Amino acid sequence: MTERELTAPVSLTLPNGQVNPEAIGWARQPIVDTSGIGRGLGRNKRWEYWNVTTPTHILALTVSSIDYAAVHEVWVFDRATEQTWDKGATVVPSRGAELPANVGSGPARARAKDLEIDVTASTSGEPGGTRLRARIPGASFDVFAELPEGHERLAVVVPWSRTRFQYTVKDVARPASGSVTVDGITHEVPAGQSWAVLDHGRGRWPYDIAWNWGAGSGVSHGRTIGIQVGGRWTEGTGSTENAFFVDGRLHKIHDELAWDYAIADWRRPWRITGGGLAASFTPFFDKTTRTDLAIISSRTDQCFGHWSGTFAIPGGETVEFDGILGWAEEVHNRW
Repeated sequence: MTERELTAPVSLTLPNGQVNPEAIGWARQPIVDTSGIGRGLGRNKRWEYWNVTTPTHILALTVSSIDYAAVHEVWVFDRATEQTWDKGATVVPSRGAELPANVGSGPARARAKDLEIDVTASTSGEPGGTRLRARIPGASFDVFAELPEGHERLAVVVPWSRTRFQYTVKDVARPASGSVTVDGITHEVPAGQSWAVLDHGRGRWPYDIAWNWGAGSGVSHGRTIGIQVGGRWTEGTGSTENAFFVDGRLHKIHDELAWDYAIADWRRPWRITGGGLAASFTPFFDKTTRTDLAIISSRTDQCFGHWSGTFAIPGGETVEFDGILGWAEEVHNRW
């Protein structure tokens, strides 16, 4: 399978709200305009998910509006003690959320009881990257995710039909720095050892859907490595969200990948292979989330751990990597 590479700005939607056929493909930068996603008959999903890995902590925030509800979360994990600070909010009907029309075109904010999130991009006062601020009882963080010159980001339009489609931007291996405070004690998010990942989503989804997602960022053998893999939800669409990054350069993987894992035995190493990638993922923690609110239900196992393996660059070298911190997850949503 070979996907079309998009090289010029294009609108995700047509004037009638359906997917624009000219937008179906992938790009090295977020050049797809999603400002029209509010048009059409319901089922619109918009979110910003950021994750930051550090030598001592893992940090995450979510700002989202899934049409009839706003769903937000802040999560802080101490890698040494496995203690967590977590606060989520599901607000029905959707309110208290601000999301930009496009990647970085404005701030993303969420407000709910005992939860504050502010994401500020370069276009709204943070030159050179994105600032991530979040606060919940017992924990807060202030992190800057640098956007280096020439850094490439995977942007993909996945079509299920003319009226059901998703635009995803997976931005991995962003250098991060700042601080995290838990129970009154502040810890450094050290530059050169900390990495930020963005999952930016805009689309109109089927009600019942399952997916796998894996990501990793770090330095191995003197090179900056970014791993971005996904599965299940893209099958049969002609699109994939798979890519491997070396020193900021994106190498697209057009194949659907084979995932071998068992959530019931989540500590067992996962194997993800195909398209030149032979990767092993060894988890050390399973973040489980279960939600059942009648119309909305979700089951998520997000396992954090380390990636190792090889990637064969088409027509080039084979890159070895190990010790790359990240995650692999299994999700089933009814939303």
